Amino acid sequence: MRKTVLVRLLLNLIWLVLCGFWMAIGYVIAGVICCVLIITIPFGLASFRIANYALWPFGRTIEPRREAGAASVIGNLIWIIFAGWWLAVGHIVTGIALCVTIIGIPLGIANFKMIPVSLVPLGSRIVPTA
Repeated sequence: MRKTVLVRLLLNLIWLVLCGFWMAIGYVIAGVICCVLIITIPFGLASFRIANYALWPFGRTIEPRREAGAASVIGNLIWIIFAGWWLAVGHIVTGIALCVTIIGIPLGIANFKMIPVSLVPLGSRIVPTA
């Protein structure tokens, strides 16, 4: 158990330095823009949640919210058009760059795992892993 915690801490620290900080900034910028526009505050809040996840992803995972309805589907379509696609491209580019080295492969895979939530943040939640 202790070894797992140390590995997660090490991976999170490497992640933070190499790409987590920059990806979180992207999500925070998207969240601020959404909150300024007032009607898109739910998108801003989702973006801030994902920014927190982008800073420290190891030890957490994404799961769908079963109670999410049609409004989240419509909101996700709007999100994809205005913000989701460029955040997902950022994860793809960063993930490919990290997979070039052996040490970066786990970080690249973590980047690829964040693509679904960057595209459709409404209707999903970030939870600790078991």
